[in-house]
Amino acid sequence: MSAPTELTPATRKRRVSQLEYQVDELYTPQSFARRAVSSMTQARYPVVAVFVLALIALCALFAPQLAPKDPNRVEIFETLKPPLTYDRKGEFEFILGTDSTGRDVLSRVIYGARISFFVGLAAVGLGGGAGTILGLTAGYLGGRVDDVIMRLADIQLAYPFILFAIMMLTILGEGVLNLVLVLGIGQWVTYARIARAETLVQREREFVEAVRALGATEARIMLRTILPNILTPLIVIASFNVAGVILSEASLSFLGLGVPESVPTWGAMLANSRNQLLSGSWWLAVFPGLAIMFTVVSLNILGDWMRDFLDPRLRGSGQGL
Repeated sequence: MSAPTELTPATRKRRVSQLEYQVDELYTPQSFARRAVSSMTQARYPVVAVFVLALIALCALFAPQLAPKDPNRVEIFETLKPPLTYDRKGEFEFILGTDSTGRDVLSRVIYGARISFFVGLAAVGLGGGAGTILGLTAGYLGGRVDDVIMRLADIQLAYPFILFAIMMLTILGEGVLNLVLVLGIGQWVTYARIARAETLVQREREFVEAVRALGATEARIMLRTILPNILTPLIVIASFNVAGVILSEASLSFLGLGVPESVPTWGAMLANSRNQLLSGSWWLAVFPGLAIMFTVVSLNILGDWMRDFLDPRLRGSGQGL
């Protein structure tokens, strides 16, 4: 038998790239999009959820064009007007009514979508990105790195998040960026634990050993070989966590710890409505509450669909890939 020829660096690099391409080719954008549209139309409910989320996203992006009034404009002679209030010309002046200071509820609901969407996506992006990298590093390197990262996660899990958020916002003060930072810090543990568990499985797979034998660096193995194969559960968790972050933002705003009062948010609107509920001004709580409900329910429906769609055990069944 002839001795195996030693691979040149160029050949080794080419074979690593070919192996990584074989791993990733199942998830080409074209085939993935076709299967996603087909699965979504069969399930039906995700289509409705995407439509609702797209409508809310449009409100967030084009709030200045869609809102009929300035959300912070105070009109002392128009306080607590009920929905569908007519003006002297016979037109709807306040479609969803006004609050206790005469501000238009519809305009504040539209502008509130901006904060909820931005905070939800930004916090999940920050916490999910940091948690994924830390979990990937802990699972792949192991040893002391794994111990330090996981002990930090255990410490944070042992402390109630709402108390942690109140403490941090009390120190940092109000503000959208501070709120995103606090909510993002509260999310990283979930992604780190899931990424670590998936990495422990993937690092022993044959294709990872093959890429390592061909001389790929540790960073390349982690980012180009293992990371694409652990993203599926992380994406599903992220779809659910956006809804959870929106609820957390509403809760903190309800407690007066979210963003400044001049910034319209759904949670702050609920907080301002509590003094008028007993007086019959039901619209102050109903409309921002419905906005939160539709957003969260739509995100949960989309998350359920993504969980089934990305589950490899359901491939070929009409629901999954």
